[in-house]
Amino acid sequence: MQAVLRLLFIFSIAPFSTFGFAQSSCPDLSPFYGQGENTDWLQVSNRLEPLQQLCLNNAEYYALYGAAELNQGNAPEAAELLERALLLDPDNGSAQIDYSQALFVQGQLFTALEINEQLIGRQDLPSDLRPGLEERQQFWESFTRDRDSSFDLLAGYDNNLNSAPDSSLINLTLSGETIPLELSSEFQATSGPYLNFRLGSRFRQLAPLHQHNWLLDMRGRFSEDTDSDLLQLDGRYTFIRPSRNHSWQLNGGVSHLLFGGSSLFTLGNLSAIYQPPVTATCRPFLGFALQNQIFSTQKELNAIEGKISGGLNCPLQLGENSHQISAEIGALQNNAADSERPGEDRDGWQLNFAWQFRALGGDVITQLSYTELNDDEGYSPLLANGAKRWLRRSYGLVQYRRPLRSNLVLIANLFHQDQDSNLELFTSLDTTFEIGISYAW
Repeated sequence: MQAVLRLLFIFSIAPFSTFGFAQSSCPDLSPFYGQGENTDWLQVSNRLEPLQQLCLNNAEYYALYGAAELNQGNAPEAAELLERALLLDPDNGSAQIDYSQALFVQGQLFTALEINEQLIGRQDLPSDLRPGLEERQQFWESFTRDRDSSFDLLAGYDNNLNSAPDSSLINLTLSGETIPLELSSEFQATSGPYLNFRLGSRFRQLAPLHQHNWLLDMRGRFSEDTDSDLLQLDGRYTFIRPSRNHSWQLNGGVSHLLFGGSSLFTLGNLSAIYQPPVTATCRPFLGFALQNQIFSTQKELNAIEGKISGGLNCPLQLGENSHQISAEIGALQNNAADSERPGEDRDGWQLNFAWQFRALGGDVITQLSYTELNDDEGYSPLLANGAKRWLRRSYGLVQYRRPLRSNLVLIANLFHQDQDSNLELFTSLDTTFEIGISYAW
């Protein structure tokens, strides 16, 4: 493709058959043409530079001078010269060819595509140029689409594979009296090694003012305790509309979880994030999320949960190291779909913090979260005499990612979760460590 583009630049030096140029006292420029691939572009630039005062109104001169700079890799200087040529003669075909290439090199993909498409549609386009321009258009359009897949495989150890209560004793309330009940071994925490895998595929499509992202993801965890095996399927779509001062994005997705080989629940998610026009280092954002929670075998647990949040994104440069820090606080409201749900509706709040930085030849990603939820009604007359339940959940994740090859990454994760409640049935501790690799293609 590069060879084809190079030939296009050589061809573009000579004007198209019907492309006119303004006449001036500028000398004859025909000696600069006809050298083909052997053209010494540095020499051409050096010979053209002293002629500028004589050729201020000559579009052919600026088109030729811009082509010389472009073929030396000086895209910004070339773009400036080619703009001057097009101001003098907007129909200058050779300047349009090189100008679109200069824009592409500088990252202005969609403007380059638009100009190249206009060139292809010209009735006076020489037939020998059309195939090259069409091939260039297809090559550039490939940059508007991005598809990649990855496979992660990790081995780890979890001290609570089945998410069991932290206590082996549950206090029941019967006839006003508290009776301790010892949980059988199958309802107590099970620890052990496991294998964790993830298979994901992402597709991104860019447009001049927005982009579309699609994500398909499958995750699984398998251990000797097959009753606690997990399999999760996720699909997500994101629409992003960025701009220089502000941006917003819309997200929609579906997640389905199987636990122990049986369907557990399905989640439908809708969310929006808006970043207002603030130019400070730390940029604020506002978020809204809605989640429909459908439980496969316990319909009385179905609910719709909403969240309104705000936070800050802070890209910081500390010495030679860049840091990405974000913090978010939000209000939660979980409404039961069934009036018979234990505890009925509940509300609360959530605090999230994330920090990413470079260290030890890789990336360190830290995530911290704290959530507090309170039921509106008593959870069950059998637990704490029908007290209203409260939950306080905190978790932390530290992930280390280090590239081993261009498509192979070493991953290590350390995760800890602590859930506290006034009802022993809902207190739990979970700590896991895992290490493995991620392969991308």
